[in-house]
Amino acid sequence: MHSRFRRRACRALFACLAAVAAVAAAPALARPAVPEQETLAFVDVHVLPMDRPGVLHNHSVLVDGGRIVAVAPSLEIPEGARVVDGKGRAWLLPGLADMHNHAHAPQDQELLLALGITTTLHMGEAPNSFVGRMRHAVANGESAGPRILAALAVDGSPRYGHLVVADAGDAQAAVRLASRNGYDFIKVYNTLSAPAFEALAREAREHGVGLVGHGVKDVGLQRQLEAGQSLVAHAEEFLYAFFPEPSDADPNAAPGEEQMQGAISLLRRHGATVVADLVTYEAIARQWGRPEVVESFLRSPESRYLPPQMRVCWPRQGYSRRDGSLDARLQFLHRFTKAMDEAGVPLLSGTDAPSIPGLVTGFALHRNLAALVEAGLTPHAALATATRTPGEFLRRHRPELPLTGVVAGGARADLLLVATDPLRDLATLASPLGVMADGRWYPRDDLEARKAAIRAAYAAAAASAREAEAGAAR
Repeated sequence: MHSRFRRRACRALFACLAAVAAVAAAPALARPAVPEQETLAFVDVHVLPMDRPGVLHNHSVLVDGGRIVAVAPSLEIPEGARVVDGKGRAWLLPGLADMHNHAHAPQDQELLLALGITTTLHMGEAPNSFVGRMRHAVANGESAGPRILAALAVDGSPRYGHLVVADAGDAQAAVRLASRNGYDFIKVYNTLSAPAFEALAREAREHGVGLVGHGVKDVGLQRQLEAGQSLVAHAEEFLYAFFPEPSDADPNAAPGEEQMQGAISLLRRHGATVVADLVTYEAIARQWGRPEVVESFLRSPESRYLPPQMRVCWPRQGYSRRDGSLDARLQFLHRFTKAMDEAGVPLLSGTDAPSIPGLVTGFALHRNLAALVEAGLTPHAALATATRTPGEFLRRHRPELPLTGVVAGGARADLLLVATDPLRDLATLASPLGVMADGRWYPRDDLEARKAAIRAAYAAAAASAREAEAGAAR
């Protein structure tokens, strides 16, 4: 390695470590306590049930013990129950789900919650403490956050920091490790060998662990879905592991429209689900070959909620130093996503935040919902990708879990209260009047206090990291 590059790399690493340490050491603003589960009635609200079309106007919803007890035009409210009065103006809908992110800091969980996200699927690279402690702390009411599900990422190479699976023995060990350590899914990555993938698929079936992930180059998505992979982690994976490769003359060329139907037929044949994270590819395309775009991301209002170590790492990712343009592929993915929706392929919203420069935890999900509407989905269909469809996907893999993603009797009490009709303007979802997670009610003041504490801690940590980096440069 060139000595100058080595010095820069060392400084970047030092700054990242300093930023992490500074977050831990920064004086924290007081956060509200985690509320208890309680009996609560939402009255005179407009309900988007999401298990059917339409709106239930001026209804009441009764919650007790972390479950929705009843939904009706009027209800007898138990004595001592808390009442949240919508006054005929507020809208109640299921809490949202981000079904592909890499957000594992405690602050990430509070931010997700503050933005109406009550279920999160972490897709790999989390520290063991996240799965071993954080998810249990949230489930037990010790920490504020969404319900956490997690995938163990495996690959054929250590290049991206995943668990390496080289053969059948490794595959058996990986699936057992995931099962014993509380992971909900195995996520396959790009460079697995075909024998290793086949062994993983067999072991996952035998142990009842869901198989999800990328397209594997040496296997291809057709064989992956035939072998039991139930979720494609990005719609763009079809560009790499299903559609014909473009010519050397234009390596970023988009597939032809006539090729969509084969992918859609494959998905329908196997009942597979796709994470329609348009916002991810949009962010990559926007910064492709343009370092100044990454700098603009770091000046955005949302970046106040970006962990300081990501401020150091985002500019050092490689997308902004690539050649060509991804615009044609991005437009193809918009059309492909609309075609999948029209064909009835189950779609989930996800973000890849905060790993991709430009995608801040929580905020990125709201941008993805807007992107889905821009691609041609109706607002109701876009909203289903973050409510009902994630609930259906989770029930298929984890039938012991309560019903979620709908406002219906017996469902888990994950709810989002907003000021205006989200079907007219999805942006209202990012400014909740309150969020209920597992029957715990977080009113707006509580959510804003948590966001303020995150901003303050990150601002102090970023200042400390800048001082540390300046010292390392001297």
